[in-house]
Amino acid sequence: MTTKKVTVIHCWSAPRSRSTALLYSFEARGEDCCAAIDEPLYREWLIAKGDTVARPYLKEMVEGIPPPDEESSSSSASPEKVRQVWQRELLSLKERITAAAEKLNSDDDGVIFCKHMAKHSFLYDFDEEFTMEGTQLIHRHLLLIRDPVDVLSSWGVSSDVHGNNPTSDEVGIVPLLSIYAKLESRVKDEQSHHPAVILESDDLVADPEGTLAGICAGLGIPYKESMMTWKSGPHECDGPWAKWWYHNVWKSDGWHRTTTQKEYYPETKKYRTLDPVLMHALKASFPAYEFLRRLTISYSQRGPPPNEIYEDPRNEHLLVWIGAPNRGRLIPRDLAGVSPWDSSVQGGDACWEGIRVYRGKILSLEKHLGRLFRSAKALGFKNVHSKEEIIEAIFKTLAANGMRDNAHMRLTLTRGEKCTSSMNPNFNVYGTTLIILAEWKPTEGATTYDNTKGITLITASQRRNPPGTCDSKIHHNNLINNILPKIQANLAGAADAIMLDIDGYVSETNATNIFMVDDEGLLLTPTADHCLPGVTRGTVIKLAKELDIPCEVRRVSLAEFHAAEEVFTTGTMGELTPVTMIDGRVIGSGALGPITKRLQDAYKTLPERPGWATEIPPFATS
Repeated sequence: MTTKKVTVIHCWSAPRSRSTALLYSFEARGEDCCAAIDEPLYREWLIAKGDTVARPYLKEMVEGIPPPDEESSSSSASPEKVRQVWQRELLSLKERITAAAEKLNSDDDGVIFCKHMAKHSFLYDFDEEFTMEGTQLIHRHLLLIRDPVDVLSSWGVSSDVHGNNPTSDEVGIVPLLSIYAKLESRVKDEQSHHPAVILESDDLVADPEGTLAGICAGLGIPYKESMMTWKSGPHECDGPWAKWWYHNVWKSDGWHRTTTQKEYYPETKKYRTLDPVLMHALKASFPAYEFLRRLTISYSQRGPPPNEIYEDPRNEHLLVWIGAPNRGRLIPRDLAGVSPWDSSVQGGDACWEGIRVYRGKILSLEKHLGRLFRSAKALGFKNVHSKEEIIEAIFKTLAANGMRDNAHMRLTLTRGEKCTSSMNPNFNVYGTTLIILAEWKPTEGATTYDNTKGITLITASQRRNPPGTCDSKIHHNNLINNILPKIQANLAGAADAIMLDIDGYVSETNATNIFMVDDEGLLLTPTADHCLPGVTRGTVIKLAKELDIPCEVRRVSLAEFHAAEEVFTTGTMGELTPVTMIDGRVIGSGALGPITKRLQDAYKTLPERPGWATEIPPFATS
């Protein structure tokens, strides 16, 4: 004899109409193969809460007796039917599910959809989900989330029923996170499926058919076309409280398919004000919502899959350091962000450094931090992080990510968070913001350059800004002057673009300093009048002296670079990269040149040489 299989879907949500619409959607699968149960834990919850909650139907729910006016009303339902609706609330969750399973008579495996409020979850035993003799019950969980701003903005619509001072428990997002934690504890290993299907309710509106199909796939049941529509008005599955709550959803008759031609009807939109008294519940609910939102299918599909994005898969799960002086902390990549009032957002008002990690050491850390503090001083930053605090944050960030080699850090120091939107530094009252973004990043790869075969450059149409406009000796975040040439290079199929100064001499590329070797073996690099005097640039000048390579710093024209025997770029991220073509002109032999190779080899020895690198402390394993 074949055992009957029934998938019991426990849908946990906040108290809003879309959970009821989803209930109707599953009911529309057909009574032979699907049963819909409306909040079977509600009565127990009311009893457990006692006098702490007020509902106009509280006494009737507890006793399972309809109000006299409802039993004698002229509605289409008979008095007997009305009594049955109220009396079924006396049954336990197990009794409701057992009765529903016995009524399913489809040849296909059955489905029971239980709509629950998240705040009722303390009444459900997640550790010992019940079984049924003769029937295999497969319990699956669906978490229906919604932006708490939207939930609370419409809270007043039913305030006459539930009051207008909700707790985070009533909003439902925090209990949903608690449910997820309980379910997650049952997952034995990382290879197991997610403990629950998590659905952003807005996805049901944006793409109902695709979202419903995705839900069904995640729950392990077939999607049915009938789930798209249902009859308007009251439903057989409605709880007896429906007339107090379901007026809006009763007006609906299904999910409306989206079309490629989006139309906008302002008269159908509701723009609601959030009552300030609800702000405490919003602040308590929002972190839980942000966490759960990142586990939805739609969030995972917001861009290409991780294996197409990250050159190193470890970069998908990084910890980032963010914070004001004495208030910094490590934050998971997905949750990281700065305030929209931060100066880096308000006006690109920040300075930064790129720093590399080699074999347990940080190369030229003192030089990079020195330049960072000089930039901050030139920009007039106040209440700046101390050098010791930044170094400690660097070590903590590297340790948390397990990085001792083949990593690159971008340190950003912003003027900090403002108390109001403005370019005026007088409104920066919280101190600077430090951001340490450490990534696994090889010196040669998709995000850097090819230091063996070399790269191609073009000349940009934009000129490098002179000190009279925005001095490049301040390592600032106003990078649009660099980004526009990079766009030109991308469109031309080149690695980067050479930028000229206002007199037409070569300054640097959009991302690096640049050197050339002439036909007499002289190493040349442009003056730093219109470019950043890079740390790696300075290192190469020192190495050239050490290797007896004649070097000169002066103005260099573009024609000299076109005719050079060797050209290479320098930068912390990509080290020394040979250039084999500029503006269609082949440089030298079109390959890595001998002087470039000598300097590359010398540069690679620096982390082990005294005075060049800072040792990273050992990482604790427990």
